[in-house]
Amino acid sequence: MKPMLPSLTFEVPKGNDWLYEVKYDGFRAILHWDHNEMSLISRNGKPLLNIFPEICSFLEANKEKLKPYLPLTFDGELVFLENAYKSQFSTIQVRGRMRSLSRIAEKAKASPCHLLIFDVLKIKGKPLKNEDYLSRKKTLYDFFKKCNLPLMPDEMNTKLVQYIPFFNDFNEIWEKVVLFNGEGIVAKQKTNKWEEGKRTTLWLKYKNWKYVSCFITAYEKTNGYFYVSVYQDNMVISIGQFIFGLKPDEKKALFEIIKANKTDEDNKYIYVEPAICVEVKYLELYEGQMREPHFHQFRFDLSPNDCTYHQFIQKQKNFPSDIDVTHPDKPLWAEPSIQKIDYIHYLQEISPYMLPFLKNRLLTVIRYPHGIFGDPFYQKNCPEYAPEFVETEMSDEINYIICNQLKTLLWLGNQLAFEFHIPFQTTLSKGPSEIVFDLDPPSRDAFGLAIKAALLIKEIFEQLELISFIKTSGNKGLQIYLPLPENTYTYDETRLFTAFIAQYLVTKDPASFTIERMKKNRGNRLYVDYIQHAEGKTIIAPYSPRGTKEATVAAPLYWEEVNEHLKVENFQIPQMIKRIHNKGNPFHTYFEAKEKQKFGPILEILRNKNLPSL
Repeated sequence: MKPMLPSLTFEVPKGNDWLYEVKYDGFRAILHWDHNEMSLISRNGKPLLNIFPEICSFLEANKEKLKPYLPLTFDGELVFLENAYKSQFSTIQVRGRMRSLSRIAEKAKASPCHLLIFDVLKIKGKPLKNEDYLSRKKTLYDFFKKCNLPLMPDEMNTKLVQYIPFFNDFNEIWEKVVLFNGEGIVAKQKTNKWEEGKRTTLWLKYKNWKYVSCFITAYEKTNGYFYVSVYQDNMVISIGQFIFGLKPDEKKALFEIIKANKTDEDNKYIYVEPAICVEVKYLELYEGQMREPHFHQFRFDLSPNDCTYHQFIQKQKNFPSDIDVTHPDKPLWAEPSIQKIDYIHYLQEISPYMLPFLKNRLLTVIRYPHGIFGDPFYQKNCPEYAPEFVETEMSDEINYIICNQLKTLLWLGNQLAFEFHIPFQTTLSKGPSEIVFDLDPPSRDAFGLAIKAALLIKEIFEQLELISFIKTSGNKGLQIYLPLPENTYTYDETRLFTAFIAQYLVTKDPASFTIERMKKNRGNRLYVDYIQHAEGKTIIAPYSPRGTKEATVAAPLYWEEVNEHLKVENFQIPQMIKRIHNKGNPFHTYFEAKEKQKFGPILEILRNKNLPSL
């Protein structure tokens, strides 16, 4: 079955007969499932389930729940979700090229992809292609709701088959697509029918273009492509080639200019010196080249020296109109070299992984107005000059910032907030939302003590069947998390457990660990601060930068990474996004674990002082 395809538009389709869906960048996929066989087929007719076994496993695991709806045929997009409005093109491309079964299995576990469904062609064996769009969407929504599957894309949700909703208001959804750097939207007429293999004007794709000023360096005679580049330190850096977007007269004139000013020519190319400046729009960078570049306009007001790689990179991210990044070139760290715009880009890219931990938490930040080169200060109270979109909540006469949205995070980044510290509970919870063990050695040279303590604690947790997560502190220690269900336990109850674990470590290895509060009495031992886990106390948030000279991050880890080779300084701002794309997010099942945590029976044992033999 060939899928129905949207047509590209450069004008926003508006009117009461149009509805809007987020467009995700992945592999178009049609799911067929009858009582005996399941298949997931790409736009080009290629099978996908063998390359993405996590989708197959999820569906098989939920077969009993879904069985009443078979046979079914769904239309969707197979993606690696970066956030609710953007998928990561490069990651899905790498997955699609994999052939090693062991490597595929490893990726499927560490970085699972999602199947996002936007249309239904058959359900319970009944064909729906000839029903109108709104009727099909209602049927699809009812299916997802009854089957308790996600009703909108969610990168943190381990239910891998999710629904793509529609929106009535273009501006509402477009603002989010731009803010989260998504690919674009698909506008669909309410009454459209699903037409197999047709590129239709009843579906229109409107893309979230980026723009770059560049200069032409060559013309390819065999296909008519114009090659463009930018300068980086006086070197010419190729960024791609374009052919689309030029009117016939513009294309002819440009060719004549290149031909008249050529510096060299061979069988394939005509070459020119940097001189002709143009503005090109494109989707994103992929392997150093522009994806889907289109000519936008000539830039006769620019010289080639204005077309730099630096400005190209700066414009990679779209920022909301009410976020004005001031002094983007301001140096914040020396080694690695990080400017303010680099830092803001980090916060935007890390936001899908960091914001869930900031949500509904009273936020304390440490600001570095002069970067790492000057003195920092703590900020709890929201300043009076904060924009209206910044949410706040009063607690103990302090008006705390609540960072529930990307715009607030970007604004805080522009205020040069480097560290994001959060309490152990949300504003909606009456008790701790998690237990955190802060393993803080006396110095970074003694980091091995934190590793030793973490592995001993991990052994205990495995015996007790507790689900734990670990991250670096970003400074000199490690922090172990036990997610807990909300509004279930008190701090007095969790203190029984933290005290028990601390006492166990000290008993196990008194030469390495201590619960001594006085620093002068600790010697070179690691202090197990079980008292720190209390109401009003805070911990550095996962993925938060730290104000260290190495630009380190409080980085979530996989437990197998916790060994003698682990170093805090290996997790720095410039490498974190690449790490997630390559290795996945170690905390991606964190919130799911809250409801699975078997903490109640352990607490009951501690209450009765009938401690297990460890």
